[in-house]
Amino acid sequence: MNSAQGEEYEEKELGAPWQNGMAHSGGEARAPFPTRSGYGIVQILRTEGAAAWAACGEFEWVALGYLGLSAALIVIFAENLAHPWRLLGAQALVTAMILGLCRTDGRAVRDRRTAPSAGLEASTTGCPTVTERFWHFWRHWYPHLFFLFCFEELGALVHLVSARWQDAKLIAFDHWLTGVHPAIWLEQFATPGRNEFMQFAYLTYFVYLLVLGGILYHREDWQGYWSVMTYSAVAYVIGYVIAIFFPVESPWFAMAGSWHGELHGGPLTAVINFIEHYGRVRGAAFPSEHVAGSFAVLWGAWRHRRWLFWVMLPLVLCMCVSTVWGRNHYVADIFGGIVTGTLGFVIGKWLMKKRESVCGSQVKAEATKFLLARP
Repeated sequence: MNSAQGEEYEEKELGAPWQNGMAHSGGEARAPFPTRSGYGIVQILRTEGAAAWAACGEFEWVALGYLGLSAALIVIFAENLAHPWRLLGAQALVTAMILGLCRTDGRAVRDRRTAPSAGLEASTTGCPTVTERFWHFWRHWYPHLFFLFCFEELGALVHLVSARWQDAKLIAFDHWLTGVHPAIWLEQFATPGRNEFMQFAYLTYFVYLLVLGGILYHREDWQGYWSVMTYSAVAYVIGYVIAIFFPVESPWFAMAGSWHGELHGGPLTAVINFIEHYGRVRGAAFPSEHVAGSFAVLWGAWRHRRWLFWVMLPLVLCMCVSTVWGRNHYVADIFGGIVTGTLGFVIGKWLMKKRESVCGSQVKAEATKFLLARP
């Protein structure tokens, strides 16, 4: 192999760790599933578990770390919960699903790389079969379902450590900062048109990660894609942990009766009012996960798709105002969300750079070994 071929080899391998959003693991290909009789079930589980963990990336480190921490807190404070074992069972199921998904997709990647036809032209996602495309899709998009699970679970965990709501502290902070109670003061400016716009701004939160993730996924920028998911995961996890130790139920509940009535507007306002009445998670208001997640994505857009940052910025700022306008959050929640979203970006970027450094060293070592092995 000449030097040009060696450089081409290294370039392809450097891209391999991000082909399916996980670090390249050469060890898995050398550890096939054991088939000899008498192989204990414990050893099989250990082998499969190690392979699944090897297929995990930074996002899974953060997600599984949070599940482990929250499970430990559930065990320690089990007397404060009505059904602790149900929660632990649900978390165990989610953990198994994540590891199983990573293991299945990782095995498909390994098989493609070792198959005789691995050099043939593949589909746009690198998955030549419908089954592999299926696992490839869910391997990348399951984080959205994970975030939803964790947020809904907070409804049962908000009083895990403390039985008292802490809203009075945030109400006092808002009044000290602004001289008024912001959610009540903003009521004087409410009109059906403004209410509808604010509820529209509030709902834009749900598309930020989908849009940025969709662009990166379509462009096959796997490193950028998983970087953004990791920024979001760190931001959300910080918020989840704070919400467990510092339960806040939001102005919607704590200040009920302080305003003159519901906000009236068009169909979007009606939808939000319906959700707030019948589907809202009570608690987990501080820091605002809406703001934390939005700022994590906003910083991700700044790093990976700068033009999208400028498109999102005015929408995110309006969304921040809408959380107070709609009586969902205190001003303190907004500040908390901005801080946690920014921390998510900073810590997540550090995690991704750490993995890049490790993967780069491994790839160079493999390339050198390959070159030296040539006659």
